[in-house]
Amino acid sequence: MTTVVPGSPSSLVVRTPTLSGEEIVNHLVPPRQFSSATLDSYRPDRDYPSQGAAVAAIRNFVAAFTAKGGGLFSRRREKAEVRPGVYLDGGFGVGKTHLLAALWHAAPGRKYFGTFIEYTALVGALGYAPTVSLLKGASLICIDEFELDDPGDTRLMSRLLSDLVATGSRIAATSNTPPNALGEGRFAAQDFLREIDALSAQFTTIRIDGLDYRRRDLEGHAVTLDEAQFEAAIEGSAVATVDDFDAVIAHLSTVHPSRYVKLIEGIETIGMRGVHPFKSQTDALRFVAFVDRLYDAQVRVFGTGTSLDQVFPEEMLSGGYRKKYLRAVSRLIALTTDAAA
Repeated sequence: MTTVVPGSPSSLVVRTPTLSGEEIVNHLVPPRQFSSATLDSYRPDRDYPSQGAAVAAIRNFVAAFTAKGGGLFSRRREKAEVRPGVYLDGGFGVGKTHLLAALWHAAPGRKYFGTFIEYTALVGALGYAPTVSLLKGASLICIDEFELDDPGDTRLMSRLLSDLVATGSRIAATSNTPPNALGEGRFAAQDFLREIDALSAQFTTIRIDGLDYRRRDLEGHAVTLDEAQFEAAIEGSAVATVDDFDAVIAHLSTVHPSRYVKLIEGIETIGMRGVHPFKSQTDALRFVAFVDRLYDAQVRVFGTGTSLDQVFPEEMLSGGYRKKYLRAVSRLIALTTDAAA
């Protein structure tokens, strides 16, 4: 893999990351921005009481780890108040990932935190039985961005979680709304529980209402620069890459989304020239996955051409992946605003 030299802009598209099963396991921890997330550091919006209620529900879930008596999996009704699974249900930007990371930090024992893509990639790298053997005995498995788009992968993950719950692991998850499901809230929760039908009775749904917290303090569009501003911004970055937007999109098609975390490793700033709206939904969805990893790593983004929050045309925003695109827009506004600052 090509190394980016500090102070010397390189290219993202010359990076060809590999990711072994061992490396995937090492990445199964909360993203850097949530490395110190706690329930106390979560800032609930007072206009939405469900956010405060969610914090209390997570505290109860954590307390179950140290509960004495029959344990979390007791068949007696009086011991079944806290189920072994919890699902955080709500729109983007309400703090689901923060709460999931806070739960991970608070839980005792061996535990794992990863995206749905990372877990399916782990099965692909190691095989199903070795993955179960590796994760077996974990006190907690956290799955962020549980995907409902691919029935095969969804069933694979449902089977994996069923096997792990049977051995005593607790499960916590957030999920993306599936294709053509434009609603939020209970509709999204019902879809999640239906797809993991073998496990659904063991999940408690925690509803989190609210507005995108990134937009509480941000207005307008993602910052776009002219050529002179772009050059100055790149020169001011310690570790940067510069590429044409089309070249980046083409390169993403050659890298599995589970490797995006390695693709951007060590990079502080990514610059893209000639940004323009997407014509291909496949390219757009790949870019969404890429933006998620940029946001996790807090990589600054600079662009010329179309503002990055305008790359998803109206026909895409009105389709089944609306919530994914809007989440990416929100994150791009944050990353470009931080970069400009």
